Amino acid sequence: MSDLTQMDTRLRVVLGWHMHQPDYRDPESGEYRLPWTYLHAIKDYTDMAAHLESESGARAVVNFTPVLLEQVEDYANQIHAYFFTGQPLRDPLLRALAAERFPESPRHRRELMAWALRANRERLVAAYPAYFALAQRADAQLADPTAVPDEAFLADLLTWYHLAWVGETLKRSSAFVKGLISQQSGYEPRQRREFVREMGIWIADVIPRYRRLADAGRIELSMTPYSHPIVPLLIDFRSAREAMPDVPLPETRYPDGLTRAHWHVEEGLKVFERVFSRRPRGCWPSEGALSEATLKLLGEYGFDWTVSGAAVLGHSDPGAPLTTAYRLGGEGCACFFRNDELSDRIGFQYANWHGDDAVANLVHALESLAPTDPGGIVTIFLDGENAWESYPANGYYFLEGLYRALSHHPLLKLTTFSEALDEGLPVRTLPRLVAGSWVYGTFSTWLGSPDKNQGWELLSRAKAAFDAVLRDRHLTPPAHADVLRRLAICESSDWFWWLGDYNPQEAVSDFEKLFRRHLTALYRYLGESPTPELAHVLSRGQGQPEGGGVMRQSVENLE
Repeated sequence: MSDLTQMDTRLRVVLGWHMHQPDYRDPESGEYRLPWTYLHAIKDYTDMAAHLESESGARAVVNFTPVLLEQVEDYANQIHAYFFTGQPLRDPLLRALAAERFPESPRHRRELMAWALRANRERLVAAYPAYFALAQRADAQLADPTAVPDEAFLADLLTWYHLAWVGETLKRSSAFVKGLISQQSGYEPRQRREFVREMGIWIADVIPRYRRLADAGRIELSMTPYSHPIVPLLIDFRSAREAMPDVPLPETRYPDGLTRAHWHVEEGLKVFERVFSRRPRGCWPSEGALSEATLKLLGEYGFDWTVSGAAVLGHSDPGAPLTTAYRLGGEGCACFFRNDELSDRIGFQYANWHGDDAVANLVHALESLAPTDPGGIVTIFLDGENAWESYPANGYYFLEGLYRALSHHPLLKLTTFSEALDEGLPVRTLPRLVAGSWVYGTFSTWLGSPDKNQGWELLSRAKAAFDAVLRDRHLTPPAHADVLRRLAICESSDWFWWLGDYNPQEAVSDFEKLFRRHLTALYRYLGESPTPELAHVLSRGQGQPEGGGVMRQSVENLE
């Protein structure tokens, strides 16, 4: 058998990593209200790039949301400006880390202390005895409403919080990080400022690293519509009833949502092409949310492929195999459906396994599929940031072993979607597509409950005010572009994801408050009075706090 024939008959495997964070900037001040973008940048985005760089046979699809790319650039720029022109940092947590002294206010100090515990207690805190001891002391002080942390304690706690968030590959390669870890305590302002400087260098290199990987043919880069909206719901709320016939819908349709969907795709393409100097062939729709109208929209922009979840295929064509691509009615862009079982093993199961055992289990599962569909394709797609916090060493051993095992396997071939299509992967006809997402094959995570529907109704009213202003007033081109972007941030899927009593209270509070701030600022920017309901809390979560431990305070008042 020739090498070419052998390659053609191997089971193709696509590992896809979706990188996404919503816009955490305050719509009026530009201050970051939540620090997750830079924390994931120094941990997950750096580690994921390093694993791909270190294994020459590794291949993957890496998807970036445009609004994340903009924030990564913004963090790199603001840290550079802080050191070279003296401009203040716009992230309160970073600003505190770099400060000569911490605020004297007992409330602010307690808020800083609480934020320095927002990490996985088992994997990111207990892994370091010095940090674990500080966390226990912080727990005791938070339980005492009169306790105020002192300067030295806060310096050590904040430094260890950021050290825990540093990616494993940096912990192994950076002499500076190794030195801070071995020091254990007594971190001076000079050291903490140097730590911020190092983070700025790492963050500034995130995008170039992925660009270099794409240039070398090691990865395929794809994009998501600009601010990660649920496009089928923007176009028509009624699409939710295709998979959930009885789901309650918001009272009104979203005004001119199809035009907004076009804007998100066009703006997303502009950002992606500016950042990566190429046009993406694939589009990972937000949360894998597809409908027939969405597929038509993606086809209009010339995308070659898109992705959704197995449940969407199961609803659309029961019994259809996952190991190929589909075109709706035989036309338009190819649609791949991820293997939810294997993807969820990585996302939710393997974190508590030994890395070698997890790799062996996944490879065995793939080997069992290889004889059933020679030359077929298996899609494993998941968030490229959230799972690894639950793994030892940020998933280092699992990811290193996985890329090594798949890069040299005689029956399995790591590839990308575009490469598979170019090689002639068979594409079947899908007679219809039942609208849904990669979460249960429905839109229940973003619509249907009273608080989620109220969020949509508030957004719809703001959109109606937006339309009236743009119809009746002339805006300068810069003002017009700004208001379009402000509306887009309000249309992000993340606000609706976090509305719901089943979610942790701290996360619900963080996100619903920021959603209301964005909507309120949109009204004010338009010169209109915000609807009174925006002054009231939309949802109060009752789930377990993130990472275990006590409830935390918001970061927005850390000064």
